[in-house]
Amino acid sequence: MPALAALTLLGALALSGCAAGTTTPSGTTVPSSTATAAATDASASAGESCAGVSVVVDFGPLDEPTITDCAATGDAKTVPASTVVADAGATTEGTAQYGDQVVCRVNGRPAADETITVDGTAPFTEACQGMPAAAAYWALWIRPSADADWEYAQEGLGSLKLEPGQSIGLVFTTGTETPTPGE
Repeated sequence: MPALAALTLLGALALSGCAAGTTTPSGTTVPSSTATAAATDASASAGESCAGVSVVVDFGPLDEPTITDCAATGDAKTVPASTVVADAGATTEGTAQYGDQVVCRVNGRPAADETITVDGTAPFTEACQGMPAAAAYWALWIRPSADADWEYAQEGLGSLKLEPGQSIGLVFTTGTETPTPGE
């Protein structure tokens, strides 16, 4: 039951909003709209032409290139979200308390020694012990079809199953708003 409570809390945090801040290794401020604008065209085109599952990983203010890919699903009717994300070239790390249900790092970001700076909070580092800070975390999104809107995932990466034609997005979110992939 603690994992369900944690997922409910994470969903509530995301739905209440979380993204106008900043996070960079150098501590400089990067507007979220600048960091995610590059994903807009790639996200739309990947979702519309993908026969498998479309993947978008938006590092936002972490200053890494956005990953967009179409993960092949073969004849499978459903595939684990964690497998799809890995097939797109993104490695994920969960938390000590919640495992792969809660994403703490993608491709090592934010690094354990990376100072995260968000307007209105004291600078901190992410230890990946429990729930990430509400001011800076990886938001997990799904899109049921290429022409549907993004929806906040109701399951964690470790249990979520996807079907061909769907999309998954991970967005590093900071601050008070939660941008969708490609926003």
